Amino acid sequence: MKREIKNTVFIKSIVNLGDKPGVRRPEFAFVGRSNVGKSSLINCLVNRKNIARVSKNPGKTDTINFFEINGLFYLVDLPGYGFARRSRDTKKDWQRMIEEYLMGSADLRSVFVLLDSKVGAKESDVQLIEWLSFNKLPFRLVATKSDKISRSRQRQRAEEVLRSLKLPEKTPLIFFSAKNKQGREALIDLLFLKTAEKISAGPEG
Repeated sequence: MKREIKNTVFIKSIVNLGDKPGVRRPEFAFVGRSNVGKSSLINCLVNRKNIARVSKNPGKTDTINFFEINGLFYLVDLPGYGFARRSRDTKKDWQRMIEEYLMGSADLRSVFVLLDSKVGAKESDVQLIEWLSFNKLPFRLVATKSDKISRSRQRQRAEEVLRSLKLPEKTPLIFFSAKNKQGREALIDLLFLKTAEKISAGPEG
């Protein structure tokens, strides 16, 4: 039976863990560099044009945003990192906010780490993966903008990414394109599947 996202509701934006939505549901966090295409991915997933803000200027997301899906779980849009033209103090505040949420949310089921298919893994991505692994947080890799490289190139890119991140060569990586919708169904299936599972640490198989 095909899983579908039929109803998406923006619930609220927060800057402190204690302000999370009152109704507890499984949470799936999406994080990546500021120009990785996170908003486009979320909009594509839920089949809505502008529910997540898309901008030509990276770094527009400066809060933690909760979207309720089918009344079952939350997509959690985290501020981007590594590129935004913001002050050092602002970036520190973002880091504190993100770390507080990732470490403190008992409802977090998985962290979806977004990487640019064309660019590959950067040092900031390596640091994030190391931090998630050290803190035993479950994560899944998603390579965005997959329409920018050929299907034949994607396998080689996956090997390069995993090598850069020092992860096992069989670590799953979903290639995703908001333009041609590659990976959309696979990612939606995974969200529904993980909603019903218990939390496990590390890169997910």
